[in-house]
Amino acid sequence: MGLATFDLAAFEDASGEARVKAAQDLDRICCETGFLVLTGHGVPVQTIEGVWDAVNGFFAQTPLEKATVAPPFEGAPYGWIGPLKEALAASKGVETPPDLKESFNGGPLVVPVDASQDAMEFCYQPTPYPNLIGFRAAWDAYYTELEELAARIMVAFAAALKLPEDFFAPFIDHPISALRALNYPATGAVAEADQQRAGAHTDYGTLTILLPQAGVGGLQVQRDGEWIDVAAPKDAFVINIGDLMARWTNDKWVSTLHRVVARPNQPARKSLAYFHQPDWDAEIVPLDGSGGYAPVRSGPYLMGKFQSTGT
Repeated sequence: MGLATFDLAAFEDASGEARVKAAQDLDRICCETGFLVLTGHGVPVQTIEGVWDAVNGFFAQTPLEKATVAPPFEGAPYGWIGPLKEALAASKGVETPPDLKESFNGGPLVVPVDASQDAMEFCYQPTPYPNLIGFRAAWDAYYTELEELAARIMVAFAAALKLPEDFFAPFIDHPISALRALNYPATGAVAEADQQRAGAHTDYGTLTILLPQAGVGGLQVQRDGEWIDVAAPKDAFVINIGDLMARWTNDKWVSTLHRVVARPNQPARKSLAYFHQPDWDAEIVPLDGSGGYAPVRSGPYLMGKFQSTGT
């Protein structure tokens, strides 16, 4: 499946009718599939290469070494989550075997001085960085670039929704976004029934910025009840809408079901996913004033989703 492409730099450089046309194209994509390929992102190549080197080094360690940065207590969101510890389909109420993956997860780099106790106990837990030379610097540099990129995308989203382009800024002053590095080990000849590398799910927040390993497939999106393969782009990101943005638009924009499929004898695969999430206390109410969804607060909503996926 070829995803539609949106050139962020071209949008930012455009004015007048060209800018309106680009915003209309983005709106159409978000209405039809909720998935797109983002070019013109401006994230430096050296930052991307640096985080890949750091992630590859981390996953090359032994399980015992990786376990030194496991979450410090049950329900903690950050650190190494080992194989068979999550079943993402559970977030949609579907029971499956655990996913065939492991991950390293990190949270916000800055804690606001007025953060609530609930926020401190969940999304502002410290990230337990591994003791690998250069890892933290590379990870933090990439996280910083992606936080800035997400804010730029939200400007484009506002334009696409015919809102003032700074509309979302007050909601993402201190985003509680997370960065996840994923490692999908090579698969054997036989997989357990209904077991996937990442079970069918939608993402929870406003948008996800995905950097899949180039040339290694596995990502699928559901269209009209069918699972469609998505090709990994080169020098670009895959962006998809999350559940909170769908709620915000009262389902004008779609948060599309997707998965990483498990097939016999697949090679190992890695990816980096940045999950953009509004401020802990941001209240998400449908923009059209319809009342189609009850208001939710960003942080508690995220926490409930996260806690539903553990095994």
